[in-house]
Amino acid sequence: MAARKAATAGKATKTRKRGVVGTVFKALGVFVLLVVLYQAWLFGWVVWYAYQAPSSTSVMRNELSRLQAADPNRRLQYQWVDYGGISNNLKRAAIAAEDANFIEHGGIDWDAIERAYEHNRQLAEATERALARGRKPPSKPVRGGSTITQQVAKNLFLSNSRNYVRKAQEVVITYMIETVMSKERILELYLNIAEWGEGVFGAEAAARHYFRTSASNLTAYQSARLASMLPRPRFYDQHRGSAYLASRTDTLVRRMAGTPIP
Repeated sequence: MAARKAATAGKATKTRKRGVVGTVFKALGVFVLLVVLYQAWLFGWVVWYAYQAPSSTSVMRNELSRLQAADPNRRLQYQWVDYGGISNNLKRAAIAAEDANFIEHGGIDWDAIERAYEHNRQLAEATERALARGRKPPSKPVRGGSTITQQVAKNLFLSNSRNYVRKAQEVVITYMIETVMSKERILELYLNIAEWGEGVFGAEAAARHYFRTSASNLTAYQSARLASMLPRPRFYDQHRGSAYLASRTDTLVRRMAGTPIP
C-alpha cells in the first residue's frame, strides 16, 4: 500500500513538472510571437515612411508632452520640406558633423562606435583626474557613435532614453530603414525630423527660428552652425554665444567642401 502511494505521488509530481514546463514554453512562445508581430508592425511603418512624410515622431510627441505640462497651449515648430527644398549646404554640414561615412555604411558604423567609446573613456578619465586635483574638468562634449540612419530610427519610433533594450531595437529598425529606403530618403527624413532647439524640429523650422530664412536659402556658415548644434540642440538654443559652438562651426565650414551627398 505504501509503495503504491509513493508511486502515485511520484507520478503526480512528474505531471505537475510537465505542466509547469509546458506553461513556461507556451508563455515563451506567446512572447516570441508578440515580438515578431511588433517587428512586423514597425517594418510596415518603415515602408510607409519610405514614401510618406511623418506628421510627427516619437521624440516630437514626447517633447510636446513635456512642454505642454508647463504650458497646455504650447505647440511645436515643425514644417516638412522635400529634399530639393533643403540647401545642399545643410546636407553636407549634417553629414560632415554627424556621419562622415553615411554614403558608404549599411546603417551602423562600427568603427565610429569604437572611436566614440575610446574618446568618451579618455574624457571620463581626464574628468576624474581633474576633479581629484580640484581642477575644472575638460569642456569637450561626450561623443556619440550613432549614424544618421540610427538617429532616424530613434526619432521616428523610440526615445532619447539610454538603455540596452532601446539600443537593440534601434539597431533592428536601422537595418529595416537601410533595406527599404535610399540614402537620399534617409537624409531627407533626418533633416526634417531632427531636433534643433526647444520645440524646434526640422530644417525649415530651424532656418526660420535662428536665421529668419528658409531651409533652401541656408548659407554654408548657417548650415555649419545648425549642424554644430545637433548633439545638444536645447542647450545651444539657450547658449548661442558658446565658444565651442563657434569653433565647431568654423571647423565644419572647412570640412563641408569635400563631403559627398546623395
